[in-house]
Amino acid sequence: MTENRSLSKIGNGRKTTGRENAFKVVLSISPHNDDRAYLKGILESDWTVVASSTVASALSVLREIPIPIVICDCDVSAGTWGEMLHHLLCLSDPPLMIVTSCLPDKGLWAEALNLGAWDVLAKPFDADEVIRVVDIACQHWKHRHGVPIGRTEAGKSANGSGYPAGNWNQA
Repeated sequence: MTENRSLSKIGNGRKTTGRENAFKVVLSISPHNDDRAYLKGILESDWTVVASSTVASALSVLREIPIPIVICDCDVSAGTWGEMLHHLLCLSDPPLMIVTSCLPDKGLWAEALNLGAWDVLAKPFDADEVIRVVDIACQHWKHRHGVPIGRTEAGKSANGSGYPAGNWNQA
């Protein structure tokens, strides 16, 4: 039941019914306490991280609040990341899923992306890479939902400049 304690913190102690706070919430699913704690430590300055150790508890969280990003360990107990992805894709407004693994090989990466995952992150986590991948996924989520993204926010994680990617040199 520790997974649901974090729900009260979202929206200043109230359950959210809309998307006003949903863009800065990540659901971390892992059987490893250390992974959940490390992700929370990396992301907590900008994100609310809801932790879950099983697919079942994660699905119960997703029924309560809208969450745009799910980070799911490859070794999640009582289910697999593939089962979690299947459940997510059946939702009317599915979150983007990032798979994590100690052994992220090309096969896992290809399988995850082909099945509909957003990305694959290697463990041990690199804080900058986690932030970059989550930020870009959030930008995609916002774009998909018609939420305007400011120039600085849109560019800062993708290329660090505050400007859109591309060759903007004038001749």
